[in-house]
Amino acid sequence: MKVLTIRQPWATLIAEGLKEYEFRTWNTKYRGDLLIHAGKGVDKEAIKRFSDYNLEYPTGCIIAKVRLTDSEYVNDEFVNRVASKNALVYRGIIDKGAWSGYGFKLENVEKIDPIYINGKLGLWDYDYKENK
Repeated sequence: MKVLTIRQPWATLIAEGLKEYEFRTWNTKYRGDLLIHAGKGVDKEAIKRFSDYNLEYPTGCIIAKVRLTDSEYVNDEFVNRVASKNALVYRGIIDKGAWSGYGFKLENVEKIDPIYINGKLGLWDYDYKENK
């Protein structure tokens, strides 16, 4: 299954259903199931911003399964749309203004027990076995 490594707190915000777009400078044609890997990198300032959420931010592990359904170019209309959903979560993309890139639309979020593994750049593969 494809995996995307994301810094904390962003990976946990996705796993908790609070962030439905992940931003990249590159586009992807991939659509389908995707594992969210919480990388070892942490944005400490952002974690402070979300302190009221009382979340845990594990690192170095896969924490959720989602479905990547779209990759949208970030333009003014897109920024206005996500700002109206959750300005706190999307503040970084809203404040950058001239930011150029893509928002990966993530749906069907499912938290999973952590799988500790090193992350990689880009979309990468992991042999995921679901426990059913």
